[in-house]
Amino acid sequence: MGDRPAYQRLVKRHLKSISHYVYRLLGNPKDTQDITQEVFLRLWINAQKWNSEKSKLTTWLHRIAHNLCIDYLRKHARMQTQDSFEDEVIDSSSNNEESTDGKNDETVRVRTALNALPENQRSALSLCHYQGFSNKEAAAIMNISVKALESAIARAKRNLRKTLAETHKD
Repeated sequence: MGDRPAYQRLVKRHLKSISHYVYRLLGNPKDTQDITQEVFLRLWINAQKWNSEKSKLTTWLHRIAHNLCIDYLRKHARMQTQDSFEDEVIDSSSNNEESTDGKNDETVRVRTALNALPENQRSALSLCHYQGFSNKEAAAIMNISVKALESAIARAKRNLRKTLAETHKD
C-alpha cells in the first residue's frame, strides 16, 4: 500500500480545512464526518493519481471533497436538518467565553443565509472567502472558468445581502 506515517502527516495537515469546507457545503456534522473520511480514504487509495505538476495537493483534496459533496447533495436533494446545524453553532460558540446571545443569533442568521444559497454560489464563496483559495484554484476545484466563478461569488454576495437584510427586519 502506501507510506502510513506520510499519510498520517497529510491527514493531520489537511483534515481541518477539508472538514470545514465540507461542513460549509452540507451544513451538518454527521455527513461532514462521512464525506471527510471518504476524501482521505480516496487519498490513501489514489495517492498515485495526484500530479504535483497539475495542482497542489490541497487543491486536489478540495476537488475530491467538492465532487463528493455535489454527489451527496444531488442524491439527498439537500435534505438536511436546520436543527442539527443550529445546535452545532450554539455548542461551538458557547465554548468561546466572549460569545453572547447576539453573536449566536447573528452566526445562525449568516449560516442559514449561506445554507440557502445555491450549491455553486456557496462553494465559490466558501473556497475563496473561507478556504483562502485564489479564484483560479477555486475555479479548478469546481471545474468551471474563472469568469463563471467570479460571477457565482458576485451572485452569492448579492443574495446574502438581500437575505440578511430581509431577516434583519424580522
